[in-house]
Amino acid sequence: MDSLIILVAFACGFAARQIGQPPLVGYLVAGFTLGMAGFESSGVIESIANIGISLMLFIIGLKLDFASLLRPEIYRSTLEHTASFVLVAGGFLLVLAVLGLPLVADISMQQAALVAFALSFSSTVCAVAILDDRGEFRVRHGQVAVAILIVQDIVAVIFLTASTGELPSPWVLLLPLLFFARPLLSYILRASGHDEVLILAGIIITFAGSTLCEWAGLKADLGALAMGMLLSGDKKAGELGKSMMGFKDIFLIGFFLNIGLSVQPSLSMLGIGLLLCLLLPLKGAIFFFCWRATASVRAPRAAGRAGAHAVQRVRPDRGSAQCQERLAP
Repeated sequence: MDSLIILVAFACGFAARQIGQPPLVGYLVAGFTLGMAGFESSGVIESIANIGISLMLFIIGLKLDFASLLRPEIYRSTLEHTASFVLVAGGFLLVLAVLGLPLVADISMQQAALVAFALSFSSTVCAVAILDDRGEFRVRHGQVAVAILIVQDIVAVIFLTASTGELPSPWVLLLPLLFFARPLLSYILRASGHDEVLILAGIIITFAGSTLCEWAGLKADLGALAMGMLLSGDKKAGELGKSMMGFKDIFLIGFFLNIGLSVQPSLSMLGIGLLLCLLLPLKGAIFFFCWRATASVRAPRAAGRAGAHAVQRVRPDRGSAQCQERLAP
């Protein structure tokens, strides 16, 4: 069965590449196709997906300038976009409810606001995959788009923490002390050379950050991102990111497959999904108008394109707990 899943993933990814689309589109199609054929996601696929996300966020951290997250135009435009889109999308969902459409007919105002809040987020994984495929990750609009997505992830973590009422462990206050470990980590990277030992060092550092954040009651993904940002100015950061890129891409296939295998869409779900796609131009437009700096307009476009995957990852017919689970990057 695993061999068949790999074969279908390759066939769909290869077909997507031949028609000029990113391979991730093919992997998503493969996941949905296998799901409709009766296949289900397994613990192995979910583990592969989680590893891929952690490696991706670590590599993002290696390439990301921490100062960019502190720029007012980044967090201001993100917060303004979230608030504006929640109003627009929430109103749209309530209109669909008034029309009596399936899945949303009985939706309450609170549930509409929650689903709209989830839809306001863009998929960090999909956006980075698209930017990498187009070679736009290093250019300014790519860096701006990623910075906006990282701020969105931070907002999502804050929301989930507040909504569940589960506060992080007091040990979280000690996490800033990791900054003093940077010289040691830098030495380990330099002493690891240029072969597979360097890759293993990067993988160990990635999961060390993930484990520490889990112990502190935070999302493991944030730990991987933080460890990458901690090493972003290191001389070996560029080489390490390039060395780990292939591993990240392979493991991320599991992420895209898992999306399709986790949900078996019905006709009513497809219909509501297509209607929600009408919000995508508005999402991009709101990003554009909220963006106050003079940077390229491609940044809001990149984040807006990734927002299409939020439509695939949120089901209006589910309760607040299930919707909250969909806010992961």
